[in-house]
Amino acid sequence: MDFVAAAPDMSPWIPGPVSLSLYVLMVVLLVAVILWLAGWLGEKRFTLEKQRVYESGIIPTGPPRQTHPAPFYLVAIFFLIFDVEAAYIFSWAVALQDLGWRGWLQITLFIAILAISLGYLWVKGGLEWGNGMKR
Repeated sequence: MDFVAAAPDMSPWIPGPVSLSLYVLMVVLLVAVILWLAGWLGEKRFTLEKQRVYESGIIPTGPPRQTHPAPFYLVAIFFLIFDVEAAYIFSWAVALQDLGWRGWLQITLFIAILAISLGYLWVKGGLEWGNGMKR
C-alpha cells in the first residue's frame, strides 16, 4: 500500500501579479490616508519661533559658518563606495563555484578597477585630510 499522500494544493487565492498589485495599491492608500490624517489633525500655527532656523538647538548668531569640511563628505563617499564593493564581492563569493574561472576573472577586473581608481584618488590628494589639502 502506498502511504505517500498527494501534496495539498498550495496555490494562493489570488495569482501572483494581481496580489502584488493589490498589495502595492493597499500600501499606497494606507500611506495616503495616514499623511492626510496627519495634515488634517496636526496644528497649523505659524509663529516666529517656528520659522527660526534650527541649528542643533542653538540659536544662530552672526553670519553662518563655512560649509562642512571636505573630509566629512569624503568619508561618506568612501563608505558608500566600499560598502557597495563589499556587497558585490560577497555575492560573488557565494556563487564562486557556479561562476568558475570566468567569474574569477570578472571579479579580479572589478577589484583592479577599484584599486586603480583608489590609486588615482591617492595621487590627486583626495586622501589628504589635513589643513594642507590639495585643491
